[in-house]
Amino acid sequence: MKNGQIGVIGGGLIGMSWSSLFLARGYTVTVVDPRDEVAEALPAFVERAWPALQDLGLTGIAAPPSARVTPDITALRTTAFVQECGPDRIEVKREMLRALEDVIAAEAIVASSTSSLLASDIQRDAQHPERILVAHPMNPPHLVPMVELVAGKRTSEATMQAAEAVYANLKRVTIRVQKEVVGHLANRLTSALYREAVYAVQAGIASVEDVDKAIAFGPGMRWAIMGPHLTYHLGGGSGGYRHYLDHLGPTQEARWREHGMPELSREVKEALIAGIEAELETQDEASLIERRDAALVELAQLKRRFGL
Repeated sequence: MKNGQIGVIGGGLIGMSWSSLFLARGYTVTVVDPRDEVAEALPAFVERAWPALQDLGLTGIAAPPSARVTPDITALRTTAFVQECGPDRIEVKREMLRALEDVIAAEAIVASSTSSLLASDIQRDAQHPERILVAHPMNPPHLVPMVELVAGKRTSEATMQAAEAVYANLKRVTIRVQKEVVGHLANRLTSALYREAVYAVQAGIASVEDVDKAIAFGPGMRWAIMGPHLTYHLGGGSGGYRHYLDHLGPTQEARWREHGMPELSREVKEALIAGIEAELETQDEASLIERRDAALVELAQLKRRFGL
């Protein structure tokens, strides 16, 4: 459905980011959201995002086109693909889906941006469960190319292939998560790291700022270039991954046994927040998102230049 009509349900940060990307790739976009402020916020978001989309070669359009913003879900009647970005609560998802299925054609695809919910749970009461899947991005979707696709128990292979074609036209890097689990794949990986990051603060191992430095200036630099398996393969020298696992695998297991299981108690949350406030004292917080986005653009260009 190249250059067709796209529906976006939910005009929050994720919905606006998706909408910017869809517009950049030449789609006609309709955003459904009941909040009045979205009609003003979305054009401003797209305008800010447009230079980055141009720098990434994602659009040849000089000025950003407009998306239609409406509270009326019937505006999606002729839409062939819907990116659902509503609140991450199962009953809300099912309610939106019930309303949506009364409007769209039976063959229209519904891709949920849910960060944790299972496609099978979302499609449970659907009239056409075969056209529903999870398509979870990392924030912001218009700058971070990965999209993880997860089929529900009743999602058809044709739906998965059609979704892959849409995201390929968006120049996204898609992965298929082969088994439904809470948090899919990417969020489980980041959650595992975050658990230890919280534990390090709770246990007095390091400050919030030093935990952030450890990742941003250490393994995070390698992970931005390649994943953990390939990183450790290179760390195995001439013997590769086999040598690494045989000789250093036991040290990994020792660390796994020592990993903490923190709780986000009031005291821990206050310590984390205080740490961030201290970290931001040395940052220009007003420009942090702008600088992050600019760095993501240059990082994507760097990876492309080196074929990584």
